[in-house]
Amino acid sequence: MKILVIGGAGYIGCHVAREFLDKGHAVEVFDNLSSGCRENLFGEAGFTEGDILDYAALRRAMDAGFDGLVHLAAFKAAGESMLCPEKYSVNNIAGTINILNAACETGIPRIVFSSSAAVYGEPQYVPIDEQHPKEPENFYGHTKLAIEQLLGWYDKLKGIRHASLRYFNAAGYDVKGRVRGLEKNPANLLPVTMEAAAGMREKLEIFGNDYDTDDGTCIRDYIHVNDLADAHVRAFDFLTTNGQSLTVNLGSESGVSVMTMVEAARQVTGRDIPAQIAGRRPGDPAKLVASSALAKKHLGWEARYSDVVTLLDSTWKVYKDLQG
Repeated sequence: MKILVIGGAGYIGCHVAREFLDKGHAVEVFDNLSSGCRENLFGEAGFTEGDILDYAALRRAMDAGFDGLVHLAAFKAAGESMLCPEKYSVNNIAGTINILNAACETGIPRIVFSSSAAVYGEPQYVPIDEQHPKEPENFYGHTKLAIEQLLGWYDKLKGIRHASLRYFNAAGYDVKGRVRGLEKNPANLLPVTMEAAAGMREKLEIFGNDYDTDDGTCIRDYIHVNDLADAHVRAFDFLTTNGQSLTVNLGSESGVSVMTMVEAARQVTGRDIPAQIAGRRPGDPAKLVASSALAKKHLGWEARYSDVVTLLDSTWKVYKDLQG
C-alpha cells in the first residue's frame, strides 16, 4: 500500500513512517519542518516539503495517489494552546479541513488520525474509556475533538473512513536506535527532563505539587512512541480490512506521577537533574490514565515498550550521544 504521512518528519511522525516502511508499505512524507527535522527522514521514503495551510501544495502532493494517509500535523502543546488559541484554530482545525477536502478531491479513502485523550478533560473516572464524557480542559484538546467531529461528518457524507487514536503522553525513542533527531522546542516531561540531565537547560520545572495524588504531582499515562507507531499501522490495516471507522484509546493503563518519573530519570541517567516546583498550568488535570481495552479487542494492540525504564533509557541514549 502507498501511504502519505503528514507530519512524518516530526517526533511521532517519523516513528510512524518507520513502522509503515518496516511493514512493507511505500511511504511519502509531507512536512513543513517547523517541528520536524530532515535528520528523521528515511531514505526509503519520499519527501515533500509543504504546509497543510497551503492547499495547493497539499493537493499536488495527494495527486500522486495514495491508499491512505496519516494525519500528525497538529500543534500539540496544551499550555501554549491556552495562550494562543488562534494559532491552534488555524493550524489544527483549518489545516485539517484542507487535508479532508484534498483527500476528497484525490480519492484518498482512509485516514488515520493522531488524536489525543485530552478530548476527555478532567476524568470523572479512571481508567478513561472511549465512552467517557468529552469536556476538554484545554484548547488543544478542543481542537482534537473538533477534528474528530469533522472526520465523522466526512465519513458520513463522503465515505472517507477514519481511525482516531486517542492517547496522552508520547515518550521514548526508537528502541532500535534508528531515530536520532531531537524534537524541536519540546514541552513534554521526558525530553525536558533529558535536556536538564544533559545540561541543555539549567533546571526542570515541575508544574504543581499540590494535586490530589500521592506525591502531589500530576499522574500521566506515558506511551512509548514505538507502541504508538505500531498502533497507527494496525489502525490502517483495520480500515483496509473492515471498511468502517474506529475510535480507540491507546494507553499503558498504568499512570506515573511526574515526581516518580523524574526520580527514575535520575537513576537511569546517573545525573542530578535539578528541578524546581512551579505553579500549576491552566488546563492540567490531576490524573489521566486511559483504558486500551477496545484497541486490544479491535486492533490486537497492547503496549510492549511503555514501562518506565524503556521509556527513559531509549530517550537518554539519544541525548547522551549528543554529549559525545
